[in-house]
Amino acid sequence: MARLHSRDEPAAAPVTTTSAVRLTKVTKYYGSAASGVAALDQVSVGITPGTFTSVMGPSGSGKSTFLHCAAGLDRPTSGTVHLGGQDLARLDETRLTELRRTRVGFVFQAFNLLPSLTAAENITLPLRLAGTRADDGWVRDVTGRTGLSGLLERRPAELSGGQQQRVAVARALVTRPEVLFADEPTGALDPDTALEILALLRQTVTDLHQTVVMVTHDPVAAEHGDHVLFLREGRIVRHLDRPTAEQVRHIMSGLRGTS
Repeated sequence: MARLHSRDEPAAAPVTTTSAVRLTKVTKYYGSAASGVAALDQVSVGITPGTFTSVMGPSGSGKSTFLHCAAGLDRPTSGTVHLGGQDLARLDETRLTELRRTRVGFVFQAFNLLPSLTAAENITLPLRLAGTRADDGWVRDVTGRTGLSGLLERRPAELSGGQQQRVAVARALVTRPEVLFADEPTGALDPDTALEILALLRQTVTDLHQTVVMVTHDPVAAEHGDHVLFLREGRIVRHLDRPTAEQVRHIMSGLRGTS
């Protein structure tokens, strides 16, 4: 059953004994605390391993900041972020970069592929950057699951948008990340292709037990997940289990009306 909260009731974070990623009282200011903007305000939540969580909210609600802090792309002003048992605040920039290369996968709206590299070379780039030898069997498995087996020698300009995003998903999976973070991964795709990418992300959770955290504005995209976190003004104000697009639209309509 969906767990919803009244407008004035703070939303309790989903309880999880083991978290793939956990934020505890995370606040992020841009500018000074006195005069700046609080993009996140005392956010606490744990993401259960092997689940697909969508993050939604009105424009300016803190969705991208949530993802950036959770993924180690940005440091919170206060509070802690743990990836597995690792406190990210304890890592210097070199070790944090290493963590992002080896334990985290990223998929963005812009495919971020290197145009001079083939699909195969783009997929295995994180391994080369980390100085890690590719597991040929795992690479074949990943490229097969993402439907790229016959396209590996093509460069990005020779691929459709959906195919390029499949390459990005394969690249994100090739390091066997603890969490795959996706920021509007279907925003640049037509509706049919978007559904294919969402089905692919769902498959990684169901078949590979991958943890996926996805920022999206699309209720249909959110429907593919197990849970939805709703942000408003930097706080988690709702969470929904087993979402339907209709439920998500209804909640988002209310949040926009009160933002």
